[in-house]
Amino acid sequence: MTLPQILVDLMKLLFDMAVPVAICTMVLAGIALRQEGGVNFQAGGRFQRWALWTVILLTLPQFLSWFAAQGITMPPQGGNISSPWVTAVETAFKAFVTNIVVAKLTPVLAAFCVMKAALDAAEGHSPLGSIIAAIFLLSASGTVQLMQSWNSGSEFATTDMLTSAWNFLAGTILPEAAGLAVVGAIFNYARHRPFMPLVGSGLAFLSVSAIWKLVQAMVG
Repeated sequence: MTLPQILVDLMKLLFDMAVPVAICTMVLAGIALRQEGGVNFQAGGRFQRWALWTVILLTLPQFLSWFAAQGITMPPQGGNISSPWVTAVETAFKAFVTNIVVAKLTPVLAAFCVMKAALDAAEGHSPLGSIIAAIFLLSASGTVQLMQSWNSGSEFATTDMLTSAWNFLAGTILPEAAGLAVVGAIFNYARHRPFMPLVGSGLAFLSVSAIWKLVQAMVG
């Protein structure tokens, strides 16, 4: 049975809006990160769920191609939208994400996180969680673009992107975090405050990949 053209256009609209929606879910992940602590996050919490949705949206065509390879009929993905009304909806939504969410809303949310960091410091708490959340929010759009470059284009692009995210985290982010932990340990030592926890954290950040390989070897 042939689908009505309006349904085909709506399905194409959903595919075309995958990347803008992924930017929105990444912003929501940044908000959830601050709610869960900023520096740490809950296992299976909202931060992980929003981040996973971002990966799924960015690899939606490849994700559905896996089902197509199993013999399940999938809706068409390519081609232009024939309905001017649907095209106008797509243009308006993309403009909303670009001009409102990314350009206006996200910097305001990051600014509130910076203010929260100042309030945390005034109460004697660590401002690091709010600062990290602010940096994450400001880099939401750039993070999505980076994740798009990890799309392998295969039927397993979703898991491939998750693997690339893990490699980026272990190979780039954690070594930088280890360096910051060492700097913090030096400052604490100079101020005669506890510094060994920061030294241990730096060593742990540098050892995550090795510990993971050790666990894999033990299981294997």
